[in-house]
Amino acid sequence: MLALKAVPLVFPIFGVMRKSRYTYQWTSMLVLAYFAEGAVRGFAEQGLARSLALTEVLLSVICFSLVVAYSRTGHEPEARTSASG
Repeated sequence: MLALKAVPLVFPIFGVMRKSRYTYQWTSMLVLAYFAEGAVRGFAEQGLARSLALTEVLLSVICFSLVVAYSRTGHEPEARTSASG
């Protein structure tokens, strides 16, 4: 079950490595699903499961904040310039 939860996180890897703003934007929406799941489990579970769920919430908030901050900076990959002149 845990492996199935990690599969969606593989999809944005190549776009993030290419610094694609579009990938960062939809990754922020993807992370919200992890936040919601962690919040629900944080209220419903007890013991170690609750601690792990709250850690999931914390990590998703950090990821969301960083992705949004990067998206707002306006950084785009450097465009290749042609040697015409």
